[in-house]
Amino acid sequence: MFPPRRAALLASARRIAPLAWPVLVGQLSVLAFATIDTMLVARASAADLAALAVGGAIYITVFIGFMGVLMALMPIAGQLHGAGQPAEAGRETHQAVWLALALSALGCTLLAFPAPFLALAGAGPEVAAKVRAYLLGLAFALPASLLFTVFRALNNAVSRPKAVMVLQLGGLAVKAPLSAALVFGLGGLPALGVAGCGIATAFAMWAQVLLAAWVLHRDAFYAPFALLGRGLDRPRRAALAGQLRLGLPMGASIMVEVTGFSFMALFISRLGTTPVAGHQIAANLVSLLFMLPLAIGNATSTLVAQRIGAGDAPDARRLGWHGLVLGCGLAALVGAAVFATREQVLGLYTGNAAVVAAALPLLAWVAVFHVADAAQIIAAFVLRAYKVATVPLLIYVAAMWGVGLGGGCVLAFDLLGFVPPALQGARGFWLASTTGLVLAGVALTLELLRVMRRDRAAGGVRST
Repeated sequence: MFPPRRAALLASARRIAPLAWPVLVGQLSVLAFATIDTMLVARASAADLAALAVGGAIYITVFIGFMGVLMALMPIAGQLHGAGQPAEAGRETHQAVWLALALSALGCTLLAFPAPFLALAGAGPEVAAKVRAYLLGLAFALPASLLFTVFRALNNAVSRPKAVMVLQLGGLAVKAPLSAALVFGLGGLPALGVAGCGIATAFAMWAQVLLAAWVLHRDAFYAPFALLGRGLDRPRRAALAGQLRLGLPMGASIMVEVTGFSFMALFISRLGTTPVAGHQIAANLVSLLFMLPLAIGNATSTLVAQRIGAGDAPDARRLGWHGLVLGCGLAALVGAAVFATREQVLGLYTGNAAVVAAALPLLAWVAVFHVADAAQIIAAFVLRAYKVATVPLLIYVAAMWGVGLGGGCVLAFDLLGFVPPALQGARGFWLASTTGLVLAGVALTLELLRVMRRDRAAGGVRST
């Protein structure tokens, strides 16, 4: 629809970059929590690394859906801020805090009693015990993580992503040395292995929340929102219902997208400690790469939504398409570079030859996986700017759960009885997941083009 002419593409890139880089840095710092844990635990034992993979998949499954619900505050507070009603935006933020506390109660229970997840993973007794210890620490971290999500949603709504980024970097500064000390028992502390990672995460997240409260108190920018100094507003049924009506579909969509990948660890754990340890390294690597298209998608979506609000439909379509082209182009370059240096990259994670051998074949899929991942997430973000959410959810269910997880089980466990050995095990899951991502990327891109063509034909921008 929009030929990516160099001048126009560069102009769009200059508009996207200032909004994307704080999100990228902040999300990289968040992902560094898991990256540091993976590198540390990989040097402890394969059992600890397997527990980190299974426990991490369980935690992200619980957290990500709840996070999606709370992120409904962003468009609500953004509209109120734009309308010159900061005090009402502050009241909505208080309601989001109540929602975060309620979701924390449910989430902490799931993390403290993870038997259903462990049964699904089929983890052995040694790994299961380590998973329970790790998740107990994360149960203490979850309320802080969800409360910080409210802070992040508010700041994104009012165009202050740098405030979030700075606190995320501060949390990382607490997390890194504490994880190392607790995993290996440095400075007289006991060597806790993977359990130490959960405890360190809890300390780091509560430090972030306390710093966020200090920022809200000290920064005069937040005074019009009246967030502090008057207690927490009572729960308001209408406000909570409004946030849930918007947040539940958002949370469901994000949860399907993420669990389509994170559940791979639960199923791969049935294959043994070494395969799931290799998968954990490959999964952490692609998650690290994912932060770049995620940041581009976030920034592009913000700009597209602003241009829609301004009634500039052609510019909205141009930015949306250019964001997709830029993201996929950068993903192709990064994916190719990682593939070319895959042995050196794995050496940064572990010196365990068996784990390296398990992870190396999985990285053969990285280049294609990363481009497809970029296409689907950027297209999905731009579609959200057009308020199109139902079709992406259906696409995710079919591609991520149907093709990715369902097809992965068929290949990995040879359920049909004739799958070649080269496509069984963890490689089967990665092949199916990559195929699902490609289908999701193509389908979401086609849906985005359909929406853009419809709105161009209508002479404006309509939302569905």
